[in-house]
Amino acid sequence: MPAMVNHENDKIISEFMGLLADKAYPCVAARAAMSRNHLSYLVLGDLRCPADDRRILKFIYEFTGSFRSAQESFHSAVIIFRGPRIDDEKTFDDLLWAKLQSLSALDAENFRCDKRVSSDPRDAAFSFSLGEEGFFIIGLHPASSRPSRRFSYPALVFNPHEQFEVL
Repeated sequence: MPAMVNHENDKIISEFMGLLADKAYPCVAARAAMSRNHLSYLVLGDLRCPADDRRILKFIYEFTGSFRSAQESFHSAVIIFRGPRIDDEKTFDDLLWAKLQSLSALDAENFRCDKRVSSDPRDAAFSFSLGEEGFFIIGLHPASSRPSRRFSYPALVFNPHEQFEVL
């Protein structure tokens, strides 16, 4: 069974890479990260399940250490969930914010908010912070009203805030 899961994960990651490789895909930073092989992937079970939250944090912390020490820019961490099936924007938004709240609560046990960004979502300088690093997070799912945010699976893409300052 584990080999099958790895094969399934590889297939899901390949599908995501295909989305970014499409010449019509509008995100320049994502395409740059892919062309430089600066995308890190984690494929998990269900977006609703809190059991993987510490694993997600470990993945994000390792990603943060990696891009902070890199000489080149444009890095993204992609977390893809095999489920649940998403049929509308509200369901995804609710699940997204629940997941981010759970991650934030766990992160707060050891870290504060990145001092370079605001922790207030109403502030124009807001950025979601994990491991004292600000992130601009893109959510993708099959029912997105924005074609550039449609993907077969629910996914969260963590982009270091500082990259968007450069852009």
